[in-house]
Amino acid sequence: MDHRYRRFHSATAVYLTRVVYDAMLSKDKWTNLTFVTGYSKNLMQNAKFNFMSSYKKSYTIWIVFAIICCISFYVRGLSRSIDFTGGRNYVVTLDKQTPVEDVRKAMVGAFINTIGEKANQEANTSVIALGTDGKTVRISTNWDIESNNPEVDDKAETILFNSLKKAGLVSQESADKFKNPDVREGGSIISSAKVGPSVAKDITRGAYISVAIALFAIFFYILLRFRNWAFSVGAVVALALDALLVIGIYSLCWGIVPMSLEIDQVFIGAILTVVGYSINDKVVVFDRIRENLGLYGKRDRQQLFNDSLNQTLARTINTSVTTLIVLLAIFILGGDSIRSFSLAMILGVVFGTLSSLFIAAPTAFLWMGRTIKEDDVEVAENK
Repeated sequence: MDHRYRRFHSATAVYLTRVVYDAMLSKDKWTNLTFVTGYSKNLMQNAKFNFMSSYKKSYTIWIVFAIICCISFYVRGLSRSIDFTGGRNYVVTLDKQTPVEDVRKAMVGAFINTIGEKANQEANTSVIALGTDGKTVRISTNWDIESNNPEVDDKAETILFNSLKKAGLVSQESADKFKNPDVREGGSIISSAKVGPSVAKDITRGAYISVAIALFAIFFYILLRFRNWAFSVGAVVALALDALLVIGIYSLCWGIVPMSLEIDQVFIGAILTVVGYSINDKVVVFDRIRENLGLYGKRDRQQLFNDSLNQTLARTINTSVTTLIVLLAIFILGGDSIRSFSLAMILGVVFGTLSSLFIAAPTAFLWMGRTIKEDDVEVAENK
């Protein structure tokens, strides 16, 4: 989303909200204005969960999941798109409405590498549906991408035509008509794009750098805001685990679940969005901890952290549930092109919520130590 749109959206939301409230209040329409219902008013208000006493079990569970993800990275790897491997994208319109799984079956064994270290091996090929007409798909492959022969591009399109023709998915009489984007009847290539190996390496490097910069920026932001290394360490450790587990789920499930789980630039955008969303919840928790440090500076620190987590629990759950409702709607009703993004966001919201309770706060607690220091209390009281 463009940053100019975000600023416009925020300004509009604030302005219109103020106008509506002023209009209704001036007419005495809302004499007993409240933002809660009888049910939500008491939801989680007296929660007494002992999060801090079970931090060892929490760490064990998260570490086990992280190890499983790392093993999956080594054994199964990731289904990387041509953004990161180099390759060709083809947007193809078919002769008739066709399930995307039938297109995937048609492409099995179609592209066999002829050069390089992967000669005589099948190239990575993926298919996702575009739009809602059931006839448009995007086919991606890294077949012979290292070749500098200009005839390879034309040969790739011919292989694509022959495979789809054999499966009865296009009815063009010749490959030349299939390659012509102006001839839609009977199926054709609407558009194509190529990403070379050097460009793919630059994109990969940029993805790593962008995530690293995001985590470093958040680390120093939390440090400046809370003036304590413990909160920065807790936040970044939790965020790193959130990202690792989301990527790990994609590694574990690609090729198993009936949907595309490609790692592309859109997915990297989803990871950065998860990091940005997840830090909000952690800031709310840390704010309450800091506030309680100022109010109850002599209280046992473990109890203080527990109280802070319980006090913000209702807000944490309500925010996550409402966000998940929207994301689930996008995941269920959206097309294949956005389904992978929404799945990453769903996983990120779930992991981010849990990590705020079971990773970020316990890590900050352990980093601080159990004994309240006078300078900690002084900083909290000055906020």
